[in-house]
Amino acid sequence: MTAYEFMYIHSLAENYLQYVLQAPAFESAPSKTSRVLQRVAFPIQKEVEKKLKPFLDDFHVESIDTARIIFNQVMEKEFEDGIINWGRIVTIFAFGGVLLKKLPQEQIALDVGAYKQVSSFVAEFIMNNTGEWIRQNGGWV
Repeated sequence: MTAYEFMYIHSLAENYLQYVLQAPAFESAPSKTSRVLQRVAFPIQKEVEKKLKPFLDDFHVESIDTARIIFNQVMEKEFEDGIINWGRIVTIFAFGGVLLKKLPQEQIALDVGAYKQVSSFVAEFIMNNTGEWIRQNGGWV
């Protein structure tokens, strides 16, 4: 994938994570794709949080680096069967939102830097593991 594609995915991730915490947008208004992603991923995230509440309550994210490690481990497990589809791609964003919501519980400030770091590792995973599939299946539009 190109640098442009990474920036686009990063923007989608950042807009989604801002939406999760109801934070004001730091840049321009979300694109149509971002709004659709928010509408689809957020209910999935809420359902995951509800089903996994006992596990998530005992789950500690001490830093953004810890969040990155946990994120990559969970997503690698999710995709270990090699199956990629839009539903699974949506879960990548949703799980990024789950982890982002855990950060303030661990006294980690959610400033612009935190959004950008979490958005970056979400975008990196999507690019590295599903980017070609996305391109072959019509892209984001």
